[in-house]
Amino acid sequence: MKSYTITVNGNVYDVTVEETGAAPSAAPVRRAAAAPAAAAPAPAAKPAGGAGSVVVDAKAAGKVFKIEAKVGDTLKRGDTILVLEVMKMETPVVAPEDGTVASIDVAVGDMVESGTTLATLN
Repeated sequence: MKSYTITVNGNVYDVTVEETGAAPSAAPVRRAAAAPAAAAPAPAAKPAGGAGSVVVDAKAAGKVFKIEAKVGDTLKRGDTILVLEVMKMETPVVAPEDGTVASIDVAVGDMVESGTTLATLN
């Protein structure tokens, strides 16, 4: 067991953590294509399969709240592709550059991790 003292918002907590020796299990992460909200544009990359050449990744973990674009839509840089709920805040994911939506790789209600592909553009 390890003991730690943690301060949160000025409150001090003594915490004891038991080491079990078991390796943590990781759930599979669904890959999707879309840009995260309030984050810098994702760099262009070649995704696998028939997806577009510009990958839009989540910049933070969250839940897909709303999808505003559909495959085939022409977007300008900064246009909203979808909205993520991140820490109880609606965060728009925007197009990093002008292009046409090649794929939307998530659905409303999906939980995504940072780095998950949300959409792709051509």
